Amino acid sequence: MRKCVTIGSMEKKNYQKELEKIIESFGGERKSLLLHACCAPCSSYVLEYLSRYFDITILFYNPNIHPRAEYEKRLREQQRLIAAAFPAVKLVTSEYDAREYYRAVAGCEHLGENSERCYRCYAFRMKKAAAMAEGYDYFTTTLSISPYKHAEWINALGAQLEAESEAKYLPADFKKKGGYQRSIELCKAYDIYRQDYCGCIFSRGESRKKIRHGEQKT
Repeated sequence: MRKCVTIGSMEKKNYQKELEKIIESFGGERKSLLLHACCAPCSSYVLEYLSRYFDITILFYNPNIHPRAEYEKRLREQQRLIAAAFPAVKLVTSEYDAREYYRAVAGCEHLGENSERCYRCYAFRMKKAAAMAEGYDYFTTTLSISPYKHAEWINALGAQLEAESEAKYLPADFKKKGGYQRSIELCKAYDIYRQDYCGCIFSRGESRKKIRHGEQKT
């Protein structure tokens, strides 16, 4: 069993400005992007924003989601959103195997939300995207749209994984410029299911406790 270590603080950057500079450098040319998506709600605004500049393929790789029925429900919602609003977007999936998640977070199961457990969860899913980005100009993830996730961790991981990928990492903090609020609006417009926990069995239990104490996430 691997030992957990403390994730230190990372330098804060304006990743939205970095993203805008990269897009500006295209000079109007469209690029290809492999976008790891954790769910339809998180991908909604990201697709609306990035589809203006990229030809996008979504990678739905989330073996952290528990139970399997929840995973399948979120996948169906992702498919439904694409069909309804972004028909030019392609979707690829990877076989659901929850053991991959448990191996990734082994030894950190006892830690709470926004801990190394979550960091490892970001890392193994983003590593999959980096590995599958052959033939694409860029890869990135929708994870930073959540106000409950650390954009610094996500982007530091992306920068590290770029060295292992044939594509460049696209830095982003999609919650900026009203991105998170826009995702809520899009979910209402397309009647998209918005889950009340991140995905894993541990976050599900933590969310249920918050619901009982009147602290339900939105």
